[in-house]
Amino acid sequence: MDRVVDVIVIGGGPAGLAAACSARENGAESVVVLERDRQAGGILNQCIHNGFGLHYFGEELTGPEYADRFIRKAGQLGVRILLDTMVLSVDKDHTVHAINTENGYFTLKGKAVILSMGCRERTRGAIGTPGDRPAGILTAGTAQRYINMEGWMVGRRVIILGSGDIGLIMARRMTLEGAKVLACVELMPFSNGLNRNVVQCLQDYDIPLYLSHTITNIEGKHRVERVTIARVDENRKPVPGTEKFFDCDTVLLSVGLIPENELTRQAGIPLDPRTNGARVYENMETEADGIFACGNVLHVHDLVDYVTEESQRAGKAAAEYVRNGDGEKSAVIEVLHGKGVNYTVPQAVRPEKVEKDVHLFFRVDRIYHNQTVCVLQGEKILAQFRREHMAPGEMEHIVLPKALLPEKGPMEVCLKEVAEHA
Repeated sequence: MDRVVDVIVIGGGPAGLAAACSARENGAESVVVLERDRQAGGILNQCIHNGFGLHYFGEELTGPEYADRFIRKAGQLGVRILLDTMVLSVDKDHTVHAINTENGYFTLKGKAVILSMGCRERTRGAIGTPGDRPAGILTAGTAQRYINMEGWMVGRRVIILGSGDIGLIMARRMTLEGAKVLACVELMPFSNGLNRNVVQCLQDYDIPLYLSHTITNIEGKHRVERVTIARVDENRKPVPGTEKFFDCDTVLLSVGLIPENELTRQAGIPLDPRTNGARVYENMETEADGIFACGNVLHVHDLVDYVTEESQRAGKAAAEYVRNGDGEKSAVIEVLHGKGVNYTVPQAVRPEKVEKDVHLFFRVDRIYHNQTVCVLQGEKILAQFRREHMAPGEMEHIVLPKALLPEKGPMEVCLKEVAEHA
């Protein structure tokens, strides 16, 4: 194996595969993907439901079908994928330290590196759910893998805590496998998943969704036997006297995803505390020259189609970096998040490096109706985008033409309510 390659991609999920293919298509001669699992495809391999690819391919695919298209494409393009390979660390000079059974410990140096390690689920310990510690408490993604890939049924009477997309999808999956899903319990006053999943996975199966509720106790000696839920107040504290009790044997947790940024942190690359991912520029380059980030390791997406498009930009930019280097330092415009906006990606823009336009992604902090998304420089409005409905569970996307970028920053993305007569 060559010890120096053009582009090293860490992670062989949908982000890594799309980035690797894009790097090859844009001129990178040698591209290597390092994947710790036994097969490429990442989380898509356990997502056997359809609904993938509507935006990118214009048709409905299952997760494995979507992944297979990019695995095949990577093979046709000559991308090398090393499976069962664990990356130990990444140096700022683009040296990657890894280990597998075939090569043992080895180092690989890339002219550019793309980080696409994905994310992991938040666990019970992270949210401090009280009660006993019996069997039958799993994250929704773990349950999904057991059922869809390993062939194990995880429970018969189920409570789901959290209304993220994986939890909603598993409510339907468990029902189809013969389990009784008693309730989906959400701490916030709104669902954190896509509206289509609320409709198709809960409402279509008459599964109740308790908003502004949480689990206050789990009981069971060997396995879960009983769960108590209660309504929460505006401070998210349980309200005494509002308890409901469910006899069940399983609790599935869908309480958020955390980008897998241990390697990013070890490399000394600055992170954004709002996204828990790296701070990036308009082309997905981090603040470490020649190291790029994309997909759920950067910020948690709701649609794999958007992961693909973002990762293709990262792959193209990595290939350009291999050809031309980073070039001269250019002016940087900080992108700030204002009223109603939780974060923006990218966090900064270099106008000289923008070819045509800048894609800005963000999430809102609650449900909004009839709003204008404004891009401001001080009091000056650079651009406006009308939105009839926005929710935290659905990532928003705006495109800002290069001609509208200010000469110097910062610029801010915020919300303004649309006047009734507008």
